[in-house]
Amino acid sequence: MIVLAHPRQGSFSHALAEIARDALRDSGHQVTWHDLHGEEFDPVQVPDGLDTTRPEGRSAFTSGADALTTQHRRELAAAHTLVVVHPNWWGKPPAIMAGWMDRVLVPGVVYSLDDAAGEPTPLLPLRRLVVLNTGDTEPMREAEVFGDPLDAIWRRCVGGYLHEAEIQRLLAGPLSSSTPQQRRAWLDDAYRLAAE
Repeated sequence: MIVLAHPRQGSFSHALAEIARDALRDSGHQVTWHDLHGEEFDPVQVPDGLDTTRPEGRSAFTSGADALTTQHRRELAAAHTLVVVHPNWWGKPPAIMAGWMDRVLVPGVVYSLDDAAGEPTPLLPLRRLVVLNTGDTEPMREAEVFGDPLDAIWRRCVGGYLHEAEIQRLLAGPLSSSTPQQRRAWLDDAYRLAAE
């Protein structure tokens, strides 16, 4: 499953997502593709989307969800690899990706809180999470000054609910001053990450 969040068609984020799709298909995988802006995914959480008790007859896949959100939840629950692609905007994913996380990565789909000790039990069959980011901060500055907040979000916050899934990440940046050769190298790296 590939989830892309960038509002401009033809962006380098789109190129990274497309090369990841090619790599997965070349490796023999069936790929589900979601361009959140292209699909007009609604990132706004609704009140009953926060209800983890769920009324009788409502599943975690449909509670507080429109048809598209339900589709994303079901496809994620069946995926063995998740590839997320988005730019670094102020040390966080774009709002549409953050909303996707709020509405799709929910209890009953990603994890269960039924454990007596209160520890979450991972539910997804994911074996891999591949995160492809673009940004304009030098990677060393991103890590040393800001602590690489996107890595913390995906590796520690989300990854903590994925059991033993392997988490890999590529930060393509600084993008604005990159050369065509550097962009080609990042695309090659993204292909390798997705194909592994």
